[in-house]
Amino acid sequence: MSGSKFSPLSGETAVDAIPQTPMPPDGPVTLAVHSLPVTSAEGSRRRHWQMWLVLLVCAAPVIASYLSFYVLDLRGAAYSDLITPTRDLPHDLPLRTLDGQPVSPQSLQGQWLLTYVPDAKSPCADACERMLFMQRQLREMLGKDRDRLDKLVLLPDDLTLTPAQLDALIGHEPKVTLLRAPAAALQAWLMPAHGHRMGEHLFLIDPMGRWMLRSPAQPDPGKLKKDLERLMRANAGWDRPGR
Repeated sequence: MSGSKFSPLSGETAVDAIPQTPMPPDGPVTLAVHSLPVTSAEGSRRRHWQMWLVLLVCAAPVIASYLSFYVLDLRGAAYSDLITPTRDLPHDLPLRTLDGQPVSPQSLQGQWLLTYVPDAKSPCADACERMLFMQRQLREMLGKDRDRLDKLVLLPDDLTLTPAQLDALIGHEPKVTLLRAPAAALQAWLMPAHGHRMGEHLFLIDPMGRWMLRSPAQPDPGKLKKDLERLMRANAGWDRPGR
């Protein structure tokens, strides 16, 4: 027959005589694709970007601070005085407990501090008690954020307290952090507004130990609360809850 070739031995066609490759028992042959090894240059670039990511995370609080002051421009919207540049808590500020034990200034870091400094050489009378009451109320007014804020009272060394005045300072929950320091050292760091006394203000210290905000003299609690909330929200993540 035209177009067919026969084997002289079996009469089969030549095509039939070609040996067939048996199918594997598990089905058709599949191809496995393996990823190519990462070159040393690619690995180096990956480590480089991971390093920058870690640095960015660590620098986030500082970046947030600058955004708060210079990009969001909270200075124009604040009721209180924003301190620019901020003033760091002095590392050598000689702080002591009431019984004379030294306290490291660095131990105050890690938490927002709503700080009050009674006037030196002046008894903690009605005006002082009003500011202490406002300090307590402002913390409670922050609601779920109140645990991010500690109350701090810094007593000038030359200020004497009666038992009743001392009770007004420490007789409320949560307890206030009460420390003594030389009046001159306190005034070199925290300063009242021109024409006012130290005891007329509340001062806000950030978790890095920087003085950021000074309330107006005899502040309005509602307006001051908005400033506290704005700053704490803009710089969330700096602090740890309750020291």
